[in-house]
Amino acid sequence: MTCPPSGCRSDRLTGSSSTRGPTTDPGSAASNRSGPTLELRGIRKRFGVVQAVDGVDLELHAGEVHALVGENGAGKSTLIQIAAGGYQADAGTIVLRGQEVRFATPAQAEAAGISVVYQELSLVPDLDVAENIYLHREPRRAGIFLDNAQMHRVCATFLQELGLDIDPRASVSLLSVAQRQLVEIAKALSREADVVIFDEPTASLGSVEEEHLFGLIGRLRDHGVAVMYVSHRLDEIFAICDTVTVLKDGKHVTTVATAEIDHVGLVESMVGRDMSGDLYPPRRPAPRREAAPLLRVQGASSPG
Repeated sequence: MTCPPSGCRSDRLTGSSSTRGPTTDPGSAASNRSGPTLELRGIRKRFGVVQAVDGVDLELHAGEVHALVGENGAGKSTLIQIAAGGYQADAGTIVLRGQEVRFATPAQAEAAGISVVYQELSLVPDLDVAENIYLHREPRRAGIFLDNAQMHRVCATFLQELGLDIDPRASVSLLSVAQRQLVEIAKALSREADVVIFDEPTASLGSVEEEHLFGLIGRLRDHGVAVMYVSHRLDEIFAICDTVTVLKDGKHVTTVATAEIDHVGLVESMVGRDMSGDLYPPRRPAPRREAAPLLRVQGASSPG
């Protein structure tokens, strides 16, 4: 196959794979772990008076899809940023492929093999699809001149292998929100990554795009990539993830195989209380229309 201009490991994505669910083959990559691909040990990060992450441990293994869940403010985004070089931890260590590392910038994390698909798109609207995917990694002739023809040719092959029906010459500004999200995902997958982190990737995707994304994640897992998957949609967690870690108030609550926990147990871990009778509480009746108003303002005025 033709590799992206920066080099690739896209053979991970071109093999056959089911579209949903983790593999359970004893010979799969997930069951042959010699140690975590990425390990976060005792990570702490404070912003002013807020302790965003408080001594969190987390391991990502090759051939595993690992979910990270928690309520808003639990520390998920901060932990992702630390792993990806966006923030530097106040304490703790990052170990990648058995070696302690420290990333001063996201570019350093990318160069080391950690790629992130953020919920907030980082595409440049005025550039086309290929220019966005290979931004800062464009092929050049004689090491000087941009080779746009090669870039668009290779990008077309790459998108086709990913199963994405998107024109590499199309301006990103003309794409739908779902198409832009898929381009963002293709941009992350075009790098040589041993760790891929997805941050709420289905927020703007329809059902067809979701199924396609789950298929790509399954291929990454089957080809030995360590995948972190962050989502508030619990059905997705149980559909595609092997393991789930719960954070609450910046602290690690539990790490458990998804097969060993159910929806209620996962929600209880996230909120910290018994939810057996409150997961789907009955709706309260609407207030009667003839009830006295709670607030009435008469004759109000303001200068100007």
